[in-house]
Amino acid sequence: MNLEKYMLPCISKTLFGIECLGCGFQRAFLLVLEGNFEAAFKMYPAIYSCLIFILFIGLHFADSKRDYKKALLVLAILNGSIMIVSYYYKHFL
Repeated sequence: MNLEKYMLPCISKTLFGIECLGCGFQRAFLLVLEGNFEAAFKMYPAIYSCLIFILFIGLHFADSKRDYKKALLVLAILNGSIMIVSYYYKHFL
């Protein structure tokens, strides 16, 4: 089944012709689901940090007894850094 036809288009790329920091996430996620982990990383280097971040967001809402705020902050900074560095590398180097 070809799931790529159901993907959401990037508004930034559609309107301005410029990829955003999240471009490639959906395709990389499909590659992870298919078990193609190396291709997923090459497609979108922040895929694994994003998935860990999403997991911790889910834990934050599901497990109210523990405090995940510090972990979420660290993961957000790490994830943002990876996204910025990979975007710069992809477009300017």
